[in-house]
Amino acid sequence: MKNILFVADPLESFKIYKDTTFTMMREVQKRGHQVHACETQDLVWTSGQAVSASVRRIQLTGQDESWFVEQPGRNEASPLHEFDAVVMRKDPPFDSEYFYSTHLLEQAEREGARVFNSPRALRDHPEKLSLMEFAQFAAPTLVTRKAQEIRQFHAQHKDIILKPLDGMGGTGIFRIREDGMNLGSVIETLNQHGQSSVMVQKFLPEIAQGDKRILLIAGQPVPFCLARIPQGGEVRGNLAAGGKGVAQPISTRDREIAQALGPVLHQRGLLLVGLDVIGEKLTEVNVTSPTCFREIADQSGCDVASLFVDALEAALA
Repeated sequence: MKNILFVADPLESFKIYKDTTFTMMREVQKRGHQVHACETQDLVWTSGQAVSASVRRIQLTGQDESWFVEQPGRNEASPLHEFDAVVMRKDPPFDSEYFYSTHLLEQAEREGARVFNSPRALRDHPEKLSLMEFAQFAAPTLVTRKAQEIRQFHAQHKDIILKPLDGMGGTGIFRIREDGMNLGSVIETLNQHGQSSVMVQKFLPEIAQGDKRILLIAGQPVPFCLARIPQGGEVRGNLAAGGKGVAQPISTRDREIAQALGPVLHQRGLLLVGLDVIGEKLTEVNVTSPTCFREIADQSGCDVASLFVDALEAALA
């Protein structure tokens, strides 16, 4: 039996009918391992001592309501290196507190903890910017704080998408068409008069067929992806923005992108990665808390959580 600690959002906030971290926990428990949980705010580092956390030792009940019970034995200072694995599943935003949490987790690694995904890799791969390293697979993309650069990009590509670098779930995404209507207002909103960086991408009409989430586990693509299809005139396919998730086999192009990026990202310490692909173009590389396990499994029968725990157990062997 292994003791697995999940660093996640509050357990009481989980929507278990779709929560990926819940499906991970369920598979971990199914295999006879002990599930523990804490939040990033529970991490503590006292000088001269190991990084520790106030953890909850839980048992999943199999019920929709009251889906877990907390077991006796809560330890107010459990050193992270005493767990067999620490799975970092805190949702974005990647703000200052998330950044500091990765430093505490990296210190725990130096003390012997096994952390997935690697804290340093989380810091080194900001989810929007990481795309730029793999530009050969991406649509034309610009990152800038300068309004004039954005205007020039629009003049060249006519139909563009603008989004903040720290957004999640489709928040703050704007489409500007060829007429440029409201471009100035959108630039001011996103770049805050030159104070914040903005990502600008050529609009891909293939979004109508869905923004595909392709999962990489230990560098290998899961054979099914989730196409998140915009609804009701929306340009955003994100499930959080009302997109409809449709599981489908990955395409030849999806596999080509996945096989090019997978080994590179896995070697850097990223056990789980979510690639976003529209049409044949890579649009984002998600590393903090990739999701869609439940939707893919429910629709395709592909047990993604089992594939993930297989990889986790292999990494611990």
